[in-house]
Amino acid sequence: MPGIRIGISGWRYAPWRGGAFYPAGLPQRAELEYAARLFSVIEINGSFYSLQRPECYARWYVHTPADFEFSVKGPRFITHMLRLREPRQALANFFASGLFNLREKLGPILWQLPPTMRFEPERLAAFLELLPRDLRAARALARRRAAWMKGRVRLATVDDRPLRHALEVRHASFLDPRFIELLRAHSVALVVADTAGHFPLLHDVTAGFVYVRLHGDRELYRSGYGPRALDRWARRIRAWHAGAAPQDAPLLLPAAPRKSRRDVYCLFDNTDAKLRAPHDARSLMRRLGLASLPGPGFARQSGGWSAVEAPR
Repeated sequence: MPGIRIGISGWRYAPWRGGAFYPAGLPQRAELEYAARLFSVIEINGSFYSLQRPECYARWYVHTPADFEFSVKGPRFITHMLRLREPRQALANFFASGLFNLREKLGPILWQLPPTMRFEPERLAAFLELLPRDLRAARALARRRAAWMKGRVRLATVDDRPLRHALEVRHASFLDPRFIELLRAHSVALVVADTAGHFPLLHDVTAGFVYVRLHGDRELYRSGYGPRALDRWARRIRAWHAGAAPQDAPLLLPAAPRKSRRDVYCLFDNTDAKLRAPHDARSLMRRLGLASLPGPGFARQSGGWSAVEAPR
């Protein structure tokens, strides 16, 4: 059944340690497992900076609950350096680097364009054409990885299912109905990105799911979300999940009403110190009736920290 997943962007942040979010004394190796018992989705953003290794994805799979998803941020080499030009080889390397080890926990692939990149329909369309729509196509693309990747490749998959892609843009030229039409033609979700007014905030639904990134309410990456802001985002998420359009969310291009429910992903990426994201995510979950997720799941015992079942 379509659902709502609220989570955080990344999980390895020093300011979260020592009791700020992670319990004092919790070993770093246990941080993902701790966070994954509180949230149902986490963005892997290390993949944005460099290709991760298959054993990393395999380890992350093992240390997260069964009903959990990762979204994976596409490499900046493709979006910021190549700027989507001739990306086939880099895409092959990315999909060969171990994503398949996430198995059924592989959620949407997030692509974030740089603020200086303008809307060029032909270039964007060519990139969207290359994105694999299912695991079979991703596997076929991954087989074309570069020779230097030998020894750090994972090509096998345990199933064949659709892949989801979401695109975040940051240039005002994307305030163009043709951009919305292009995403809809390729069933790629437009990221609803709240950036405290720094970059365009678009609300159009362009795929069968909605992907929201909250970077800061009043100050980019730094400010948290107060009660009114969280109430506003909770109303919008409920509307998207129900298949409707939020009344306070202006659209570039009208869309026909949808009768069926949608999956909604909402990831917090505030602040620079990353102190607000877990708190705000949990506050939003409570507003959406999602506070019944398992608790921290760790307790200090004689031999150190160990996972325990959360009280209900």
